[in-house]
Amino acid sequence: MTPEEAQSIQEHSTAIAEILYRNSDPESIKDLGDIERIVRQHMLEVIGPQVGIFLSKQRRIRQQGSHER
Repeated sequence: MTPEEAQSIQEHSTAIAEILYRNSDPESIKDLGDIERIVRQHMLEVIGPQVGIFLSKQRRIRQQGSHER
């Protein structure tokens, strides 16, 4: 990973965290365990599926490219 890519991940992760925080109940965040639970919930419901869809599409594109050779 290039330094530029690492910086981009940092920036995007912060933006995602801000969105997830706005869509979480602030009263339910009392300790690190609560934060972990909330992050895991968002990862399972929103972020993970989207990343999976993206990677699946990339894999199909790569496979199609190798079949064209």
